[in-house]
Amino acid sequence: MNRPAKLLLTVAVASASLALGGCGFTPLYGAPGVVPKLAAINVVQPQGRAGFLIREHLDDAFAKNRSAAAAYTMRLSLAEARYPRGVRTDNVATRYEYVLTADYTLANLPGGDVAKKGRVRVEVTYDSADQPYASIAAEQDAEDRATQEAARRIQLELASWLATGEPSPKKPQKVTPPDANSVTPTGLPTGD
Repeated sequence: MNRPAKLLLTVAVASASLALGGCGFTPLYGAPGVVPKLAAINVVQPQGRAGFLIREHLDDAFAKNRSAAAAYTMRLSLAEARYPRGVRTDNVATRYEYVLTADYTLANLPGGDVAKKGRVRVEVTYDSADQPYASIAAEQDAEDRATQEAARRIQLELASWLATGEPSPKKPQKVTPPDANSVTPTGLPTGD
């Protein structure tokens, strides 16, 4: 790259960073408290291979801090389905669609009150070979790709929720019944 092109590129990058800085843009993971709160989520592993895989991917996505106490616990419920998509003339499927639906519940610790609920759905396809081992390997690869994508979507949902400010529990407000001699906003008495 020649010198004028480098100078032009440097000026363009500097201008873009100043423009973004001036408009109040903050990267998702640059928001205060997002990264430490994600690292403080303890994921409870669901049953099965997909449960193991999604917990592993979530621990990686959250950058789980094993040395600190957990602030949240996450419970997952997984539903898996496999549908034949490419069917040959002899009625044998050569392509499948694997669908993974993950419902999650994030609870505050130590109280256990629910902070956030959500659902992600991921569909991936894979080829089914005539050889049994190749078919099993393709199915397991699809399961791994689906759990990795589900973990990524859960991470993004939680990061945006934490970045925009997690809602605090609302205190019940005391409602007082209207007095018989009170006046409505229209200025008319409310009594009979």
